[in-house]
Amino acid sequence: MATDIEIAREAKKQPILDVGARLGIPASDLLPFGHDKAKVSSSFIESLDGRADGSLVLVTAINPTPAGEGKTTTTVGLGDGLNRIGKKAAICIREASLGPCFGMKGGAAGGGYAQVVPMEDMNLHFTGDFHAITSAHNLLSAMIDNHVYWGNEQGIDTRRIAWRRVMDMNDRALRQITCSLGGVANGYPREAGFDITVASEVMAILCLATDLDDLQKRLGDIIVAYRRDRSPVFCRDIKADGAMTVLLQQAMQPNLVQTLENNPAFVHGGPFANIAHGCNSVVATKTALKLADFVVTEAGFGADLGAEKFMNIKCRKAGLSPKAVVIVATIRALKMNGGVARAQLGSENVDAVEKGCANLGRHIENLKNFGVPAIVAINHFTTDTDREVESVRQYAQSLGADAILCRHWALGSEGTEELARKVVEVVEAGTADFAPLYPDEMGLLEKIETVAKRIYRAGDVVADKKIRDQLAQWEDAGFGRLPICMAKTQYSFSVDPDLRGAPEGHSVPIREVRLSAGAGFIVAICGAIMTMPGLPRAPAAEAIRLNDAGQIEGLF
Repeated sequence: MATDIEIAREAKKQPILDVGARLGIPASDLLPFGHDKAKVSSSFIESLDGRADGSLVLVTAINPTPAGEGKTTTTVGLGDGLNRIGKKAAICIREASLGPCFGMKGGAAGGGYAQVVPMEDMNLHFTGDFHAITSAHNLLSAMIDNHVYWGNEQGIDTRRIAWRRVMDMNDRALRQITCSLGGVANGYPREAGFDITVASEVMAILCLATDLDDLQKRLGDIIVAYRRDRSPVFCRDIKADGAMTVLLQQAMQPNLVQTLENNPAFVHGGPFANIAHGCNSVVATKTALKLADFVVTEAGFGADLGAEKFMNIKCRKAGLSPKAVVIVATIRALKMNGGVARAQLGSENVDAVEKGCANLGRHIENLKNFGVPAIVAINHFTTDTDREVESVRQYAQSLGADAILCRHWALGSEGTEELARKVVEVVEAGTADFAPLYPDEMGLLEKIETVAKRIYRAGDVVADKKIRDQLAQWEDAGFGRLPICMAKTQYSFSVDPDLRGAPEGHSVPIREVRLSAGAGFIVAICGAIMTMPGLPRAPAAEAIRLNDAGQIEGLF
């Protein structure tokens, strides 16, 4: 059986100018990066104002397991399926971070015959967006320390510098560092640290900004430090916002590529959903909605993280209203949620599937809280049996949702025709009545408790006085209307990554809260989640190499 990279290498790609022409994008408004990828000009995007929007469909999933779910693969497959049945459809997904590519999770281009190409480029440097974000973030870091070195006009309390550095790699050794050692010439020694680029507030800002003016305003609103009187120092106070915008000018333009079936795909932005808001850029999504009748987008990890943040942060801030949600599940992952060890996943076990369906059911119920109808996509594996599939169908029907078997990994769009027709049926029925989970005016702690109790089914939220006082101070400072971005393990509804299924009554401890004033949300860091991941014992990087023909091997 061919690997993902072998399938991608055999793709019969069309020139990207032809792909753009199918959406009505003139060649003069595409900035090509080679023959198979291009950026869409900001002037063309501005010219779309006034056009009607197509229908937005979100693809999410159950909680991830080592057995695999295939959310991006299903997003690509559904987009191809919609085009196959005669609909004008585009997909919107995120760019891949080098951290998981060289770590454990792998890339973000789909798989099998439901992929976006060029796969190798997308999973590596692509069009340089992540490098631009990293550079802009670290320029601000350098300018903060430089400001302090040359007299500290803003009166920054060096004990209260809130801006860390970033790099797009998993490196646990950089989580906590001491910088500026070596004497007077090197500045004032202090503790600092690194996050992964996808956790950067600059990444979140790029993905939520509507244009370059909005981008610069949001960058200027970043709180980088506090003075001794606890008043905030903003990025604009040290005059870094202009230069950062220059670095991000091209990165703000969405990237256009294609699926294996030559259908258009916008790939732009890449925040993780376990430590950030986990959605592709607002600019890319809104552009696609002006150009296509159906736009299929994804949100990271399980629906408790990605879909919740998509609804409560992205849709709230961008005025988007999804018409349907597809929840991806695999029989293998449901069995793992039902207690089956990974080595036994290939054997039929209907009881374990039924037990594991509790995780799927929880996600179906949660999405009803947002007023958007849900469809279950069963991503097919060859070991699935008819009895196992039927048990999922019956379970989903008991909760008012259809479950459809999809074979897009092996068959491409042919394997998602039924799903595509069901999505069109649900969208055209017009039953969606989207609303966020909580209102803007709700208190910050109450927002955290609402997500924890209504989405995670927690019994309580544990936040000490320091955290409660910090939230109250932000409310007093005018930040109380911001939404909450929960940073939590992706593997469980709880903060315990080993607690599978659908736990209830557990505690959600809030370890830290961070104000992302530029992005426009409050980050609540729960349990032991890290904003700088580490590499596993055997990182994927060990198997990545160039073969004798100069081709990349080992990416997945």
